[in-house]
Amino acid sequence: MPEQDTPEIVARNKRARHDYHILETWEAGLVLTGTEVKSLRNGKANITDAHAIVSGGELFLLNAHIAPYEQGNQFNHDPLRTRKLLLHRREIRKLIGAVERQGLTLIPLDIHFTRGRAKVTLALAKGKKLYDKRADARRRDDEREMARAARVR
Repeated sequence: MPEQDTPEIVARNKRARHDYHILETWEAGLVLTGTEVKSLRNGKANITDAHAIVSGGELFLLNAHIAPYEQGNQFNHDPLRTRKLLLHRREIRKLIGAVERQGLTLIPLDIHFTRGRAKVTLALAKGKKLYDKRADARRRDDEREMARAARVR
């Protein structure tokens, strides 16, 4: 029997750590319709191009694609609709300050289920420059080469 507290990851943003420096992360709830939850349980989501914005003291997730549910017929949802994120007020205030004053971005790292509730791991991030991406790739290649050399010996 699986443990209840381990999150069941539905969708992961693989490009996030490549394109951004991750500064802080939060777990936020998602306001979803019934067909969206069923589609997420089937693993039909893509958050590669998604980002979050702060509007009117609330957080919203944009461009997250949750595919329409196959058996949803007339009750289906719009796949790219704007979804509200649920966080505590003090956390939202902290995010507003970081996004507006420091020019940082809110990006989703993954969507998962924790205790049956859909959650999104939200990251406060700063965009990487091209030379940062090259340096990271070079560092990964060097580490891989050192591990390979150590294995041979």
